[in-house]
Amino acid sequence: MGLPALEFSDCCLDSPQFRDTLKSHEAELDKTNKFIKELLKDGKTLIAALKNLSSAKRKFAESLNEFKFRCIGDAETDDEICIAKSLQEFAAVLRNLEDERMRMIENASEVLITPLEKFRKEQIGAAKEAKKKYDKETEKYCGVLEKHLNLSSKKKESQLQEADSQVDLVRQHFYEVSLEYVFKVQEVQERKMFEFVEPLLAFLQGLFTFYHHGYELAKDFSDFKTELTISIQNTRNRFEGTRSEVESLMKKMKENPHEHKNISPYTMEGYLYVQEKRHFGTSWVKHYCTYQRESKRITMVPFDQKSGGKGGEDEAVILKSCTRRKTDSIEKRFCFDVEAVDRPGVITMQALSEEDRRLWMEAMDGREPVYNLNKDSQSEGTAQLDNVGFSIIRKCIHAVETRGINEQGLYRIVGVNSRVQKLLGTLMDPKMSSETDTDICAEWEIKTITSALKTYLRMLPGPLMMYQFQRSFIKAAKLENQESRIAEIHSLVHRLPEKNKQMLHLLMNHLAKVANNHKQNLMTVANLGVVFGPTLLRPQEETVAAIMDIKFQNIVIEILIENHEKIFNTVPETAPPNSQLLLSRKKSTDSKPPSCSERPLTLFHTAQANEKQEKRNSIINSSLESVISSNVNSFLLSNSAPQPNLNSSDPDLEIIKPNRPNSLSPFRKARALYACKAEHDSELSFKAGTIFDNVHPSQEPGWLEGTLNGKTGLIPENYVEFL
Repeated sequence: MGLPALEFSDCCLDSPQFRDTLKSHEAELDKTNKFIKELLKDGKTLIAALKNLSSAKRKFAESLNEFKFRCIGDAETDDEICIAKSLQEFAAVLRNLEDERMRMIENASEVLITPLEKFRKEQIGAAKEAKKKYDKETEKYCGVLEKHLNLSSKKKESQLQEADSQVDLVRQHFYEVSLEYVFKVQEVQERKMFEFVEPLLAFLQGLFTFYHHGYELAKDFSDFKTELTISIQNTRNRFEGTRSEVESLMKKMKENPHEHKNISPYTMEGYLYVQEKRHFGTSWVKHYCTYQRESKRITMVPFDQKSGGKGGEDEAVILKSCTRRKTDSIEKRFCFDVEAVDRPGVITMQALSEEDRRLWMEAMDGREPVYNLNKDSQSEGTAQLDNVGFSIIRKCIHAVETRGINEQGLYRIVGVNSRVQKLLGTLMDPKMSSETDTDICAEWEIKTITSALKTYLRMLPGPLMMYQFQRSFIKAAKLENQESRIAEIHSLVHRLPEKNKQMLHLLMNHLAKVANNHKQNLMTVANLGVVFGPTLLRPQEETVAAIMDIKFQNIVIEILIENHEKIFNTVPETAPPNSQLLLSRKKSTDSKPPSCSERPLTLFHTAQANEKQEKRNSIINSSLESVISSNVNSFLLSNSAPQPNLNSSDPDLEIIKPNRPNSLSPFRKARALYACKAEHDSELSFKAGTIFDNVHPSQEPGWLEGTLNGKTGLIPENYVEFL
């Protein structure tokens, strides 16, 4: 089971559960930090101790074998599973080389020691500094809050208002620091999946190069090395996409936290001070309290935020009544009395503010006014699954299939927004929609038509595959083997409303035709999954956990495209017994070749000695290096996809995978394939063959950013190739 996701919405509540989850992440980071230190020590010993090389390799292998990755979420993708088992594979390779005498790699320090030290100091070190700041702000906030709550209600109103304002400022600062710390912890946990394993992979590759005696073993390791390299690149690409989404969500939470509160099973929850009678008088003990209106159950957990530990046993009572406490009847402010069915006497509680007391009173049906706090944030679009909607989608599909099925970057390259809106307005016009036989005019570009289709699907009141089934589809994509995934998705599709199923069938038939022409349009099944996953299967809530599941949305769409004939034209079979559902991954993999949905988005090139591989290398090096860097930028956009794989006319070459870039840096040189004249000041004009510097993904979809003769500007991404 992986680490639970840290939700930004929980930072405001700062509940015991949130603190426990945060502790588990901190423990994992500390464990990783200690392991990296040990690994660095072992690596230096390996380089320095040539005479003791065999024993040093054995210790290094043991360290690798003992470490286990823990991913965020309740399931792992095939790439993450591959990365998680990679350390054990590395250890096995090193144990096999134990009896061989080999020379030390001259640049081992550069490819292994430096990146790990950099990751530990810059990433884990930054997380530790953020923790110190977070702990300091926690202590400061709790201290100010307790001091504030101990103010006498008899003080002057101006003094009380000034004190309230001061507490609000401290609370807001604590909340912002909490959000930034959670974001940093999430970021480091995700980064370690590729920044930690990749140096080890480079080190092993160096060993194979320099050691002649390890040549045969290197050949045996080649297949897994390729799979792992693919997984690292895919994980890196997904990280860039999810990091952008998480950062965007964090900014929204900072700007307006109340509009992004997480859905809770409780009617009300938060911290309250409960008055307790002691031998020496009375004391106020801080509790984290929850209340559920249906059962009228109040749960009180004594908890100290500063120490992060419980102060006693949990207590639960059934609410009988709730009454606001008059100011002149008690020394404390913001108080109310609760009577319980199963406990004698009155429980006096103190809220954190007047507003907080009002919310508690409202939740418990006290004598405070009741306000409707639920805000309907979903605005329904004008698009519907009616005759007009089906007509629009059919017209778009017909235009694409007859005029642009072979256009490169189909559905990935987006049209101009004003043109897209104009086309949609024309198609949705009652006069136009009534003319079912009228095709879309040839004056409309294919990218405008494909963008209009995607936009119309996003304008529906809900996603085509429906909010209520979203989690079920994601769970289906997380099943152990491909057969179980297909069977479960098959069953779920037939539970959709008839119109939704018909529209989905129409769309999948079309996307299958697009994928069949991937040699021309460069849009594989995997790339189409990235484009349509967030559109057809978007979650109802924008949370960190939902962002982490984007990769599984894409897998669902890939399965629908690859198996559309079976899924839509046959009735689902009865679910197989559990033993069938839990077939091992190895058995599933050995029984048939992997499908597109089981393959990663991008493959790195691995050199082979045979003629066929050399031919692939030539095609890759000359044509495809330009598409790699655009994967990151394209993945960030809901209506675009990573650059796809290019295919050759060679009949033996079904799918060509792009080379891995020699540098891990996103800033690279590129050469212009065609001439281009700038239409805006932000764009660059250039001739074919022009060399650009510092080329990297831009925030504008379909564009890169680079430097030419000292001027920085935008470059169309399909006009250049990377050097």
